[in-house]
Amino acid sequence: MENFQHMASTFAWFIPLIVICALWDGIWKLIGFWKAARNNHLAWFICIAIFNTLGILPLIYIVLNKDKPLKNKTKQIKNEK
Repeated sequence: MENFQHMASTFAWFIPLIVICALWDGIWKLIGFWKAARNNHLAWFICIAIFNTLGILPLIYIVLNKDKPLKNKTKQIKNEK
């Protein structure tokens, strides 16, 4: 019993850390999903959905595709001319 109490007090910081990491990952994953869907990048969308990388993969996607215009907007501009 004494060992269990020691272990519980040792890992008391672990639960808030897991919650913070889950929120961090969830926020970046949702942003990555939104941008991949808007740019019609199905492969990126699937990879972001499958791999849990603590928000690293969505951040990589966002950084790599931040300067590229949306495909739909460029098509709309061409059709208006």
